Amino acid sequence: MTALLARLHSPDTAAAFAALAAGLPATTPISLPLPLAPTAQDWLNQLPTHGPWWYYARPVRGECMLGIGHAFQWSSAGPHRLAALAHAFAGMRRHWPGGKDARAFCGFAFSSETGDPVLPNALLAVPALLLIRHDGHCRAVLTAPADALTATLRELDIALASQQSTHLTGVLRPTDETLADQAWLARVGAALRDIDAGRLAKVVLARRRQLRSPQPVTAAAVLSRLVAQQPDSVVYGHGHDRLAFVGATPERLVRLQGRQATADALAGTAWPGSPSLEIGKNRHEQSLVIDAVMAALARHSNTSPVLAATCARSAGRLSHLRNKISVDVAPGCNIFDLMASLHPTPAVGGWPGAAARNWLQAHGEVRSAWYSGGFGWLDGNGDGDIAVALRSALIDGERIELQAGAGIVTGSHAPTELAETEAKFGTLLDALNKHHPERHATGTAD
Repeated sequence: MTALLARLHSPDTAAAFAALAAGLPATTPISLPLPLAPTAQDWLNQLPTHGPWWYYARPVRGECMLGIGHAFQWSSAGPHRLAALAHAFAGMRRHWPGGKDARAFCGFAFSSETGDPVLPNALLAVPALLLIRHDGHCRAVLTAPADALTATLRELDIALASQQSTHLTGVLRPTDETLADQAWLARVGAALRDIDAGRLAKVVLARRRQLRSPQPVTAAAVLSRLVAQQPDSVVYGHGHDRLAFVGATPERLVRLQGRQATADALAGTAWPGSPSLEIGKNRHEQSLVIDAVMAALARHSNTSPVLAATCARSAGRLSHLRNKISVDVAPGCNIFDLMASLHPTPAVGGWPGAAARNWLQAHGEVRSAWYSGGFGWLDGNGDGDIAVALRSALIDGERIELQAGAGIVTGSHAPTELAETEAKFGTLLDALNKHHPERHATGTAD
């Protein structure tokens, strides 16, 4: 990182930035790519102790991105939150020298009305410094307003002055969740009664588990372990100072490349000792998700979506039913349009969608931060890849909150659904377990 910092402050960098910014309005975004030597490192030991950061990785493909600082950011809430972010991003993209090399990160909550003080309901941000590895190539991208290079570099110097530890220390102490578990089981019973009465076909109920550590837990330590333990998942995180939202999800909400959109229909869960993934309940859940995703994508195309064969999707010790669905979208459709149409799928909300959301609101469903919302990235061309933010932990110093959910349909058995959420908690518990062999991030090689 020392070599990269020297390049950021070099006269050549200043001259290249000035050439791109010449004659442009002061607030114009300028992105300057700086090639890096190829590396297998994930830069997690460069997560700053202070200031905002973003992380997105697909370990099995050797892809990762780390964003540090915010050159530009927009937040929104309410029923038109994604449309508002789309409008802001479209305005930025109209004139963005170097934008094809940059990335914006996006995260949003399950409900558009969530009044969570922890994170904005929906946030889109372009990092001041992006480190990216893709297709065997590595680069850094410096982004700043046309008139603010000096101020941006000063902020990056502060952010990079101290980094988070990738080591875990201490023993986690769970809080007593007996009453909360009993209340959750009662909600499963209420959901089954309404399903039997024909008021809805499925509803997804989330659980929370609170943990304590004798010392602050760092996001870098948890993400480092998730990268090692969940290579087939998308490992993601966003944080600022002591606060971080991190996770490892097997589910894509939507990817847009040019005019081709791809989404996952993913439902049903099996784990060691559980009933088979092929049981009727899981197949029923999967069919609900397939129908909803197909219908959502069809609204943005003049052709019918293409449904791939059902397969098993592994995620650590868990597995799910998965169908990839793709379609060529009509001109004018952007990734925010697709996100708004798809979210929430029956995999995280229920079916019918409106009835399930009303049921959850009436029964006091609480989902913190961006759990079961979305998390991903966009580029200057408008392409992007957004995952469903599952298997998450909200870290606030010594306090950690885990979240997991289960889909309730006809045939659901409350104790089995409780066991399913316990198995899903295991993804983060394994990463938080002090006695698990550590994997150390080794930083940059530039």
